[in-house]
Amino acid sequence: MQDSVTDDIRTVQPKILVLGATGATGRLIVSQAAARGYDVTVLVRSAEKASDLKGVKLVVGDARDERILRQALKGRDAVVSALGTPASPFREVTLLSSATRALVSAMKIEQVSRLVCITGIGAGDSAGHGGFLFDNVIFPLLLRKVYADKNRQETIVRDSGLDWILVRPSVLNDKPSRDTIRALTDLSSFHGGTISRAHVASFVLDQVRDDTWVHRSPLITW
Repeated sequence: MQDSVTDDIRTVQPKILVLGATGATGRLIVSQAAARGYDVTVLVRSAEKASDLKGVKLVVGDARDERILRQALKGRDAVVSALGTPASPFREVTLLSSATRALVSAMKIEQVSRLVCITGIGAGDSAGHGGFLFDNVIFPLLLRKVYADKNRQETIVRDSGLDWILVRPSVLNDKPSRDTIRALTDLSSFHGGTISRAHVASFVLDQVRDDTWVHRSPLITW
């Protein structure tokens, strides 16, 4: 059954659910998916914030609500999670892990196996590879609690039993995409780097149909 679903994703335009669709990267994922002819459903907290997302099916609700997630997953082939959360120097962050835990449960019930999840440089074994400013100023002062939750999120994904890919972009910018992108798992000689949100969106959408990085955590950068 799972093999036939995977074959369908490869041979026809996939039906995807996008979480975090109103964020800066999420919007590009949605627009690029629509341009590719994908059938796109988005789950958003506010219909007003998503009013400019064209050509998508809109489901309004909380990404931590398993009932809403199951509704949004009906008929989908894959999920792209671009969930994010603001910097939080003082308060604990739980949104990413709690939403991902609910998502994994809902995906299993609805028999959707492919999950492409964006986390970021600084998660897991990519910690300490963001460059001097990121590693020594931005991360400890602003993002430590966010990344503690990203680490919990990654653990949930790894333990899910799904066909998962964890995508860790380097520092994001809004520059135009370049012709080439590097996807790395050996970070021994990598310190710092940037990548455009548009390129992240393109790479993430490629993973909906490509098995190259299944059960792996590539860091993507220029």
